[in-house]
Amino acid sequence: MFDLWKDPLTEEKREELLDRAAHEIAKRKLEVAAILVLEMHKPLAYVGSQALIAFSPFLIPFVGFDNLNNYSMLLSERANIERLIQRLEKGGDDAAKHEEVRCIST
Repeated sequence: MFDLWKDPLTEEKREELLDRAAHEIAKRKLEVAAILVLEMHKPLAYVGSQALIAFSPFLIPFVGFDNLNNYSMLLSERANIERLIQRLEKGGDDAAKHEEVRCIST
């Protein structure tokens, strides 16, 4: 069977996951809603990560094993939620802004 949380997240992988999450949120222009939800549920971050593990048999076909494993480890630490909020408050992702500028200029 699969080994959830077998290897700990490296700092490089953590930053990559945070960048990807911030980019997807910014691409959909949901920064404000995401910040509101993350701030409200920050104390329950660890519970959310454990819920991902509990529902993993149902979620893995949709999101993939690696994504579920990595994001559940990411959510297990409240500091990572705060890092994501800070990235979203800074303006999300520069790539999403460049896409918006590119769409306007063409």
